Amino acid sequence: MRILVLGAGAVGGYFGGRLLEKGEDVTFLVREKRNQQLRERGLVIKSIHGDVVLHPQTLVTGQPSQPFDLILVSTKSYHLQSAINDLKPYVGEQTVILPLLNGVGHIETLQEAFGKEKVIGGLCFIETTLNEKGEVVQTSPIHDVVFGEFSGEKTTRITYINEAFRNTKANFRLSEHIVQDMWHKYLFITTLSGVTTLMRAPIGPIRDVKNGWSFIEKLCTEAANIMRAEQAPIHEDIVQKHMKTMKNMTYAMKSSMQRDMEKGYLVEADHLQGYLLTLANKHGLETPLLEVVYQNLKIYEMTMSS
Repeated sequence: MRILVLGAGAVGGYFGGRLLEKGEDVTFLVREKRNQQLRERGLVIKSIHGDVVLHPQTLVTGQPSQPFDLILVSTKSYHLQSAINDLKPYVGEQTVILPLLNGVGHIETLQEAFGKEKVIGGLCFIETTLNEKGEVVQTSPIHDVVFGEFSGEKTTRITYINEAFRNTKANFRLSEHIVQDMWHKYLFITTLSGVTTLMRAPIGPIRDVKNGWSFIEKLCTEAANIMRAEQAPIHEDIVQKHMKTMKNMTYAMKSSMQRDMEKGYLVEADHLQGYLLTLANKHGLETPLLEVVYQNLKIYEMTMSS
């Protein structure tokens, strides 16, 4: 299976690197600057699951190539349209596109660009970043990819993809309920990113401060109520499950959005919290905590551009 990974950043670099480490046929689609970095230093992964230096095949954006069997897309939502344009030359009749973005709004965008039948469901759980040397630094025990057909079927192509992912030094799991999994992840990341960016703190201090735990739970409940109004297939007890997970997270755990804010990067406010607020307005729901979280993120974006 010929696999193309869009970018060689924190997420794509890690999971694509683990597939390459295993021996899969992996190519990274990168900009010229990142391509030069990979040529000089290799793809360096520093992880609690084992360090590795790899020398991957690369394509510089726009460089011609035959279509690929599978494309992993892990870009940020605000780069999605440019990513679509970059990928079009590498998508053929049989290409499958596996997005690992947070949220759900990107699925329709990808389906409109490439065809509904080409896109499957996916998500990932990982705490990783690129350091100043361009090394992929992965710091938590969790390094999971979940994927599957939206129908839940074990199709020939999803079985083929599952075989390619087996025995990799990262957890790739085939799901028969990927739509539900994506909404559950959406709820979790909306809550975690919301509280950590609002409080400018890791999850530990937020849990411990007076009324902090209650704030986290109320925000999660607000978001879950929006999803239920939209008839998303979430479990009845998903808020309690997510709260248990957050209770067990390490004290210093930060959301990726919080780390992006600390670096002065763009954030996915519109794709995550903003998309849910659109649904809340559609269903006439009041969501005061989510609105505060969103306004905080939009103010951050305003100060970035000023």
